[in-house]
Amino acid sequence: MCTNRLRERTPSVQPVGRGSVRGHQLRWHKKNNDGSGKCDIFFTGDHEHWVHGVLFEISEREKHLLDAVEGLYQGYDEKTVEVVTASGVISAVTYFATIIDELRRPYEWYKRFVVEGAIEYGLPEQYVRELQAIESIEDTNDEGVLREIRIFEERFKT
Repeated sequence: MCTNRLRERTPSVQPVGRGSVRGHQLRWHKKNNDGSGKCDIFFTGDHEHWVHGVLFEISEREKHLLDAVEGLYQGYDEKTVEVVTASGVISAVTYFATIIDELRRPYEWYKRFVVEGAIEYGLPEQYVRELQAIESIEDTNDEGVLREIRIFEERFKT
């Protein structure tokens, strides 16, 4: 949800607004090759479960860039979901995990992107607290950590 991180991948990205998807939970179980877990809006079918997030538009010309970095067909697939917004219900495309490992945990920097995005867009406070409470692990790849942290630093310069 962090706009700066998305903009690094697809410069045309424009936030549209907040939205929520019913019958899903945010899980961190998408198996990544680096040993960590990535986010997934997991379908539960339980109408008590909600995933809160942000809708973004990107140029059709850039979609392949996002697909490549997200790993479309390599652990993620796409689906259309109904998103409840302040303006009504709209259909949106999202990624969902196809390779799952419930024991995976996100890297601390990755979790921070999710939490910062939730704060940036004013998602419900209780939901932000739930995101903050997710157990994370340290990334031992110093070069990768520095690259990711640079994006945070750029966000706070503006």
